[in-house]
Amino acid sequence: MKEYILSNGKKVVIRKAEKKDAEELIKFINIISYESDFLTFEPGELKLTKELEESIIEECYNSDNKLFLIAEIEGEIVGNLSFKGSNRRRLKHAGEFGISVKKEYWNMGIASQLIKELIEWAKSSGIIKKINLKVREDNERAINLYRKFGFIEEGKISKEFYVNGKYYSTILMGLEI
Repeated sequence: MKEYILSNGKKVVIRKAEKKDAEELIKFINIISYESDFLTFEPGELKLTKELEESIIEECYNSDNKLFLIAEIEGEIVGNLSFKGSNRRRLKHAGEFGISVKKEYWNMGIASQLIKELIEWAKSSGIIKKINLKVREDNERAINLYRKFGFIEEGKISKEFYVNGKYYSTILMGLEI
């Protein structure tokens, strides 16, 4: 667990998710699903249950190449990051992450702190040698954030997103550890 002071002066706590967080995480996901078209899911599309969310969290705890972080302000979940490496031996060293922050907390440094924690964890893991991500081509703020941490563009998948009657490509980015 680490604490940081944000640009607004509030303290954010970043820690590993625990099974007891499952219900609050489901509420968080339901809220953010309405706040951005850059997510891979629409409002109401994910049918998460407490038991499913608990099993996802537990899987991360029982694995040396998976990580599930949450960011809290005064006990409220305001952000999360999940990283998943492969179970296959040949691919175990690499994985992909997803990140989200409640809209009212954008531009306060929460995503930066979550990514920083991911990179530190990966470096100390002795296993993770590559962190990958996908980002919608028009999500300039996210792309610039990832570049700030050294992620480079490695490819593009055309028409991977379909939002409000329009197709968008996905940029593949990676960081070697």
